Amino acid sequence: MAIEMQQNSSLYLEQGQRTFENGDFQKNLDDDGHKKRTGTVVTASAHIITAVIGSGVLSLAWSIAQLGWAAGPAVLIIFSFITYFTSTMLADCYRAPDPVTGKRNYTYMDAVRAYLGGRKVQLCGLAQFGNLVGVTIGYTITASISLVAVKRSNCFHKHGHQAGCHTSNNPFMIIFGCIQIVLSQIPNFHELSWLSIVAAVMSFAYSSIGLGLSIAKVAGGTNARTSLTGVTVGVDVTAAEKVWKMFQAIGDIAFAYAYSTILIEIQDTVKSSPPENKVMKKASLVGVSTTTLFYTLCGCVGYAAFGNDAPGNFLTGFGFYDPFWLIDFANVCIAIHLIGAYQVFCQPIFAFVEKWSRNKWPENKFITREHPIQMPFIGIYNLNWFRLVWRTAYVIMTAIVAMIFPFFNDFLALIGAAAFWPLTVYFPIEMHIAQTKVPKYSFRWTWLKILSYACLVVSLVAAAGSIQGLVDTLKSYKPFESKS
Repeated sequence: MAIEMQQNSSLYLEQGQRTFENGDFQKNLDDDGHKKRTGTVVTASAHIITAVIGSGVLSLAWSIAQLGWAAGPAVLIIFSFITYFTSTMLADCYRAPDPVTGKRNYTYMDAVRAYLGGRKVQLCGLAQFGNLVGVTIGYTITASISLVAVKRSNCFHKHGHQAGCHTSNNPFMIIFGCIQIVLSQIPNFHELSWLSIVAAVMSFAYSSIGLGLSIAKVAGGTNARTSLTGVTVGVDVTAAEKVWKMFQAIGDIAFAYAYSTILIEIQDTVKSSPPENKVMKKASLVGVSTTTLFYTLCGCVGYAAFGNDAPGNFLTGFGFYDPFWLIDFANVCIAIHLIGAYQVFCQPIFAFVEKWSRNKWPENKFITREHPIQMPFIGIYNLNWFRLVWRTAYVIMTAIVAMIFPFFNDFLALIGAAAFWPLTVYFPIEMHIAQTKVPKYSFRWTWLKILSYACLVVSLVAAAGSIQGLVDTLKSYKPFESKS
């Protein structure tokens, strides 16, 4: 028998109207009338680590190589501080006008609407959802490259390191898409904690393997060329290439920390006692500190191991060949991590579209009706036909785009450049100024504005580097011919 579901929040897709005959009403609901949230520092930290530590951690050796020992580690530390600082301001904006007792904002757009309003809400939505869609497509490509790397690793082991062993990425994109179709039926962000914890463990696993192999290479007496300024003009690159690659490296490091696109959505899973903003600040500290530790170790030790010839990814790029079984395991860990990370980034998209559809067509049974089904090992699962069709179509779309545009990761760097400044820096600072009523032209107002404009410059130079890389890639572009 079908039950009508009233869904008031973008993240509470299965919350229904119920009549309580006793005091259980208050026990089971939060102050906004939604099902009581159960998130903690641990689950919020897992979501952050899953979102932040991507397989890009393995390309940080390349970024350090472009900047050198002087600038590389410094840029890593600077952006870790910027990200943590702005995330604490954004955490205070989950409620408005008071960060502890105010009305909840369920999404980033809701927070911008509450504090800033106007066209800035549309700008926020464009930047946030453009970034989220881009990331899910990019993860489809990256996961397929990791799975192909397993096959290539075994081929190299069997036929020697000089063998081509080239394999199409498309079948692995389809496999990844099929897995995501199933996982996308998880109703909302609140049900993702277990998947984020698994993904976070996987990220630690492959990062540790990459770090361990780099340490072993350094200990084995590597003769890698390193320098204070990174790759050498006239030896490794031309002067123009040096500039463009430095821009790309700075942008890659800046974007590697960004998780503001989903911070408010993560915070909406946290229980209300202690206050959500305090819990989220602790989770941000844990997440950013853990990320910075792994980024610095993998980037710096990786650069020491490979020097100026550091590959873009020293696992999928075969900086290492042996032990092949360990390389295989690390790449499988990358793929599993990206399976979880894909869900963390696509759930806000699902929630936004489904909420909009329910508000647009509230009488449409296809959109609003839930069908309880008894599932083995799961219990009652509320099947919604619109959710099933729309989410499946979205996953198929991301897989098709990934296959048509195998260079999309280059385009993703451009999307990241466009979204970094408004989402990670500009909106958190502007909302903080509005919330705390910082006097215009005061010392605090001035240095916050300087920070915002400095990060805008970073976004612009990174965008320029991304466009240059994209132009080079397009010269050899062939659709549906993605090979590793």
